[in-house]
Amino acid sequence: MEPKIRVFYNSACPVCDAGIKFQQKKGAVCGVEWEDVHLDNDKVKDFNADLEFVRERLHVIDLNGDLRVGYEAFIAIWEVSSSEQWKAKVSKVPGLRWLLNKTYNVFAWCLYQWNRALKHW
Repeated sequence: MEPKIRVFYNSACPVCDAGIKFQQKKGAVCGVEWEDVHLDNDKVKDFNADLEFVRERLHVIDLNGDLRVGYEAFIAIWEVSSSEQWKAKVSKVPGLRWLLNKTYNVFAWCLYQWNRALKHW
């Protein structure tokens, strides 16, 4: 059996849910186990995380068992997708990686605030 990464996401966020569904439809990311923390809040106990933080940012347990959060989680997904490994490589360019991480964090915070204001959970 092929080792899998575990992706923890929040389907109550329409933007997040659409992004995950897009990734799932690609089919190229067969090495992924999708974990929806909205449908099962207890999933965050698997890695001792705060539910609200997981609702705010994508979390992945990679093939080494390491927790990767935010933009780093996207890189972990791309690393196991043969058609998207190029994105992982480009994203790791030092200055670009820093910028993408910062941009993601701001976007995720704003999206989280928007979802809270609309009472999506």
